[in-house]
Amino acid sequence: MQIPIFTVDAFTNRPFCGNPAAVCLLENNLDEDLYQKIATEMNLSETAFIRKLHPADDFTKSSCFGLRWFTPANEVPLCGHATLASAAVLFHIQKNTNSVLTFMTLSGELKTRQEKDHIVLDLPLYSTYPQVLQEVGELIKAAIGDMIVQDLRYSPDTKKLLVRLSDAYERSALEELQVNAQHFLSAEKTGKVKGLILTLKGNSSGKEKSHDFYSRYFAPWYGVMEDPVTGSAHAVLSSYWSEQLGKTEMLAFQCSRRGGELKISLRNDGRVEIAGQFAIVLKGNLTL
Repeated sequence: MQIPIFTVDAFTNRPFCGNPAAVCLLENNLDEDLYQKIATEMNLSETAFIRKLHPADDFTKSSCFGLRWFTPANEVPLCGHATLASAAVLFHIQKNTNSVLTFMTLSGELKTRQEKDHIVLDLPLYSTYPQVLQEVGELIKAAIGDMIVQDLRYSPDTKKLLVRLSDAYERSALEELQVNAQHFLSAEKTGKVKGLILTLKGNSSGKEKSHDFYSRYFAPWYGVMEDPVTGSAHAVLSSYWSEQLGKTEMLAFQCSRRGGELKISLRNDGRVEIAGQFAIVLKGNLTL
């Protein structure tokens, strides 16, 4: 069996930046164990599987597909960058003729569209709630040592902990922070955290491009030590920073080694649009 597969760098317009995802095009469902085996073989933070919902569907003409995402260790309920990568494959390799593509996923219907050189993701927006420091103190110590925490929030829908560093820090402090995410597994005692977001308010002064906020994201619970650019984390960050900054349109940058930029627009219906660019870097076939 031959399965078309592609590697797409998401939230960047340059190869080898942003967040890489593998994307597989499936005519039919695979044996359940194969999804995880392929994702483990690809060894990227996410492998996406686009599947036809009906035998008569067509990757060029149909507008609705099934979509699943797997890390090297688990299936996950939501992945923004691999959704963007999936849309890029359909729009730009399969030359899909629809203006909007809908994916049926574990997080419900997700819609994507093209807007100039960006692909726009329509994602759920997740609220955050104050988190008591004492409950997660050991985890935060493992992540940032003695750095000053300005705010601490938890998103129960996504099981993500948001740690806002003091506004006194510059972007470089977040970028240069040495993090060993493997230590999070033993330091997290509550059992409720499955992703850790470090975030910092943007600084509009200076010569560099102005971003509203910066972040880094770690998910060792899913086998991802640090994710380069994370759409699902920004479905949480967008809610938090919109509330803090009083803005519904924001520009964000995830400060991983690869780095990536996200354009954010909150809608009135409780969802968020996150837009990014992409670079297709590999085309091939899996032989099974």
